[in-house]
Amino acid sequence: MIMKNKLSKSFSLLIIGAVYAVAFAVVYFVFPYLPADNSFLQILYADVIATAVVFFFSVVLKNSSTYDAYWSVAPPIIAIHLFLLNPDGLYLRQLIVIALVFFWAIRLTLNWARGWQGLRHQDWRYTNIANKTGAFYWPVSFLGIHLMPTIMVFLGCLPLWYSLASPNEINILDMLAILLTFGSVVVEWLADEQLRNFVKHAKTGQHMEKGLWAWSRHPNYIGEICFWLGMFLFGLAASGKEAAWTGFGALMMIVLFAFISIPMMDKRSLNRRPGYAGYMKRVPALWFKKPAKK
Repeated sequence: MIMKNKLSKSFSLLIIGAVYAVAFAVVYFVFPYLPADNSFLQILYADVIATAVVFFFSVVLKNSSTYDAYWSVAPPIIAIHLFLLNPDGLYLRQLIVIALVFFWAIRLTLNWARGWQGLRHQDWRYTNIANKTGAFYWPVSFLGIHLMPTIMVFLGCLPLWYSLASPNEINILDMLAILLTFGSVVVEWLADEQLRNFVKHAKTGQHMEKGLWAWSRHPNYIGEICFWLGMFLFGLAASGKEAAWTGFGALMMIVLFAFISIPMMDKRSLNRRPGYAGYMKRVPALWFKKPAKK
């Protein structure tokens, strides 16, 4: 058994990289044998297989945080695969969408790597779930911590089937999508950097209420939701009403953050930070509100 408490962060990152390399290698070799009648289902099967491989290593390493970076690693691979399915070459919209997906993915993955403490540490949410579920933790971990986020991200990627295949020229809706997705990544970056700098000097029980965090309790989540809404707009710009159904993915992202992630984060902060209840009354969760003058 690997002694997690003796693993350095650098070595932990190497292990995670190796785990993901194995997962995608398995998918590479089994992909030709997956049902190919429907590209949606074929990629979904591949996504689930890769998730199952990562889950296997989560069990081996006794740490569900092994999966955490998968959220931002899978979409660029899906995007590149969909681009390669198009025999007609590279269009401007495709170039823009792929660039934005990689911009989002690289920033989010690097932010995760900077904040991650290594395999000696597991996300507090997973530890709480383990304490509540006991012997049933690993089945719950597979379904709730591994598979559910994979499905959510897959749904968020559905507009890529249209935006990466249409030869139509870019239009005003594309311009709006560019502003929304690029701006969303910038908002996430600023929010995460502001929070990181605050945590370095914060005292026990303090909460962040400066910068973007004075306007919203979860500006990073707003950025994440808006990124996926931007991906949906690209789908609409490419194929119009034909792609409207893919908005279900962006809707599910809103549901995930509004009804699962935010309540969990707020509950924890209420228990740990005395002034957080007042902060919740003053500052909205999923929109920006100009802070009142003190």
